[in-house]
Amino acid sequence: MHCYSRYLFIILIAILGIGNMLSGCGSKGDLYLPESSQPAQTSQPVVKPAGN
Repeated sequence: MHCYSRYLFIILIAILGIGNMLSGCGSKGDLYLPESSQPAQTSQPVVKPAGN
């Protein structure tokens, strides 16, 4: 006996998975984190602890 709802569920998961993978195609931007030659600037000043 065949369970059509099970096959429908598997097909649905496959379609959603393929759609999720294809959604990344054509995305612009860097695919890696570029190494910066400058240190990252923070909005807050660095406070050194007193004593040492």
